[in-house]
Formats: sequence, C-alpha cells, structure tokens
Amino acid sequence: MNGRDTRGGSDGSDSGNDSLGTVLSFVTGEMAFDPGPYNDAYLDRRVTARIRRTDADNYREYRDLIESEAAERTALLDALNINVTRFFRNPDVWAVLRGVLADLTATHRTVRCWSAPCADGREPYSIAMLARDDPSIDASRVEVVGTDIDDEALAAARRAEYRTTRTTDIADELAPLSDLDAHLDRDGDSFTVRQPVREMVEFERHDLLREAALGPFELVLCRNLFIYIDGGHTREIVESLQDALVPGGYLTIGKSETLPRGFRDSFEPVERGAHVYHHR
Repeated sequence: MNGRDTRGGSDGSDSGNDSLGTVLSFVTGEMAFDPGPYNDAYLDRRVTARIRRTDADNYREYRDLIESEAAERTALLDALNINVTRFFRNPDVWAVLRGVLADLTATHRTVRCWSAPCADGREPYSIAMLARDDPSIDASRVEVVGTDIDDEALAAARRAEYRTTRTTDIADELAPLSDLDAHLDRDGDSFTVRQPVREMVEFERHDLLREAALGPFELVLCRNLFIYIDGGHTREIVESLQDALVPGGYLTIGKSETLPRGFRDSFEPVERGAHVYHHR
C-alpha cells in the first residue's frame, strides 16, 4: 500500500478513490466513532492493520467491506479504540506516585483518583493495590474511578481477570508489590483481583474528548493518550483535566508526552522525568 494518500480533505472527506479518507468518511458518517481528534499516523496504522487481516487490497475495497459486513465494522472499532495498558506501567513513575498518595492521604480525608482512559482496568487497580500495599498510604481514604469509551474494555475491567500470555507476564507487571497474594488470587497463568481491591474502584463510561470533566479529584492519571491525539485536541483535554483537579491536585501524563505550551506555568513537576505534576 505504498504511495497512498492520508486522510483526504481537512474535514475528513474522501478526496480520492483509494485514500485513508475513503475509509474515514464512512467511519464518520455511519459508525459510532469520530476520528477527528486523532492524528493521521495513528488512524492509518490501525486501518492498515485491519486491511492486512482481510481480503481487501486497498482502502476502497476495505470501505466496501465495512459497508457490507457488520463483523468487520466491529473489528475496526475495536482497533481504533486505544486499549494498550499494563499493571504499574513505568515503575519509576509509580515510585513517585507512592509519595504523592502518602502525602495526599495524610492531609485529605478522601483522596479521589481518576484514571482516563482506563482500558481493561489495570491502571486503576494499580492505584488501589499500591495504596493497600504501602503502609505509608492510608488506603481507607483512597477512592478510584476508571473511565473509558470502550464498553468491552470496561466489562473486562469489571471482571478483573487477567492472564499471562507469551507477550504479557502478569507476575512481572506486579513486581512493585511487596505481597502479590494480598491483592490477587492466582490460578496458574490466571490472576483475579481480590474483592477488597475491587471495592476501591468504580468504572464508568466517559468520553474524555467529548464530555465535560468529572471531578473533583486529588489525583488524575491520563497517560499515553496525547501521543495519539492532534495538538489542538490535546490542549482541550488538558483544560478538562485541569478542571477536574482540586486546587493543589496532581496530574500524571505519559513519559513520552509533554504538557502543551500555556499550561507549564500552572503545573510544577514533582520529579523531572516522571511526568507527575503538582497543580499550582
């Protein structure tokens, strides 16, 4: 598929017979997904990956396929949604969050934490397990909310069952915990989050790109979303996250991400490189 066009017109319309815009014009008009906020490179990777898994040879043929086959429309929606996650992703960041949670629970009666997007729940459960695992954190004061736009991911999060595979070692992901068995039940390669941890976490559907901010929260984690989003929409998301924070709250973004210009005076890094920020 060399030499292809990208999205097409700036409004996402189809500008040729075989361009990414050929697919996106159908997605925008007929499917429950708005590609507008996402950058072209991300959209092209996800669509191209689906084309390679089908008999279609180009964007035009793939559009014909999704017009006629509901199963492929569902598969494409699954591919477009962002569900990459793991327990305690970037352990050095979680080392900083230990101190943040300890300070917050020492000074606040209730510490509300928001994980968005939460995918299959590993990040919000990581917050809850960290609070229960560290004696310097008062876990009884911690409440966690995980939100996502993907109903299947939310269903998986509520099931709280995870399996080790050839590419995912759950026990390795949980290495920051001092006592894994206190938080999860293990049966071979299957891990189930224990009820005391699950009771600390609620999951709900929320579209961070389209809906008003939730809140208020003392800690917000929005990690590894900005890398998929166009710059203008990144600014809108940060404004929403800022609105969700209480005065003096904390925001955590991905290690490969940066705050847009105009927000850097409002957030002070807790520790350089961890991308955990204290809202001034």
